[in-house]
Amino acid sequence: MSKKSKQSRKAPQSGGGTPATVALTASGVPFTVHSYAHDPAAPSYGEEAATALGVAPDQVFKTLLAEVDGALTVAVVPVSGSLDLKSLAAAVGGKRAVMADPAAAERSTGYVLGGISPLGQRKRLPTVLDASAEGRRTICVSAGRRGLEVELSPADLAALTGARIARIARG
Repeated sequence: MSKKSKQSRKAPQSGGGTPATVALTASGVPFTVHSYAHDPAAPSYGEEAATALGVAPDQVFKTLLAEVDGALTVAVVPVSGSLDLKSLAAAVGGKRAVMADPAAAERSTGYVLGGISPLGQRKRLPTVLDASAEGRRTICVSAGRRGLEVELSPADLAALTGARIARIARG
């Protein structure tokens, strides 16, 4: 899949890995780490990852944080689309959703924007994975820092994060 650096499951990362890769290794599920040189001037982290990895943007999923009725909630949607906040609220039984404050997202997850992974977050939050992931053998999500992605099955991602599957993306 990758034109750039690729490491298979349980491959050590420099510095012991990110919380996401550590959690994946501990879980025993198969995954592949893909790294690429992040360009700080890139307008979209997700599209940059898809281009760098040489994959379609609908195979790379971005991790977004929203507040649903005041509670932080994780949404995982393809980078080729956008998050439908009404659908996200409905998926978790809420009434209203707004995008989370970036500082609150970073504090809660332990990651920086552009590198927020749905895996290995400081605090486990309700998570919703867009239903478009179900038809894929694998998807890529952030591995916990800009320029680092993990590829794994959508079923494994959902199991590890306790994610609900729902249509929450547009486009």
